[in-house]
Amino acid sequence: MEVIALSKTIKGVDVLKDINVRLESGNIYGVVGRNGSGKTMFLRALAGLIVPTTGEIHIDDLILHKNMDFPHNMGLLIEKPSFLNYLTGFENLKLLADINKIASVETIKRFMTEYGMDPESPKKVKEYSLGMKQKLGIIQAIMEDPVLLVLDEPTSALDETTINIFRNYLNTHKDNKIIVMTSHNKDDINTICTHVFTMTDGVLQETA
Repeated sequence: MEVIALSKTIKGVDVLKDINVRLESGNIYGVVGRNGSGKTMFLRALAGLIVPTTGEIHIDDLILHKNMDFPHNMGLLIEKPSFLNYLTGFENLKLLADINKIASVETIKRFMTEYGMDPESPKKVKEYSLGMKQKLGIIQAIMEDPVLLVLDEPTSALDETTINIFRNYLNTHKDNKIIVMTSHNKDDINTICTHVFTMTDGVLQETA
């Protein structure tokens, strides 16, 4: 994936400014910065959720918003995950899995169990804690084994055990993936990211 001269202006404000970066498989890219610096907007751009004002995003030989609306084979967790409150966690994941028919029932159950969730539980999502909803958000992002993984504050509201399970997943599955994540948890950035970028007022610079 290559980001070329990417800028985004919203209501006269430059929220992303002339970003140029090449992202390659096998790496975990961390993006840090203050709230409002443009981190989430950058992730939204990578995911195809916003159209750049200027510049392009190339994925292999295709150009985002010209040859495709969204990156193919992408897992996404942006801000707080939303689900159908009247369904169980498993029912929500199964509904999402039915779209692409990649993740099997067995895969969903395995991930739920690994993340400390009971796939047979009748508990509806409306009764879930923030941590349980975050776990569900992570599972929906990774259950189809995507080659592009875009994660906005993925460890927010998670307990230490779950954070370690998640970090281990990223470390053991990064070889065939491009993983881009933001996090206010310094340990997330310091322990698993192969490259670290700082976002300041819409400007992206590599720091490590």
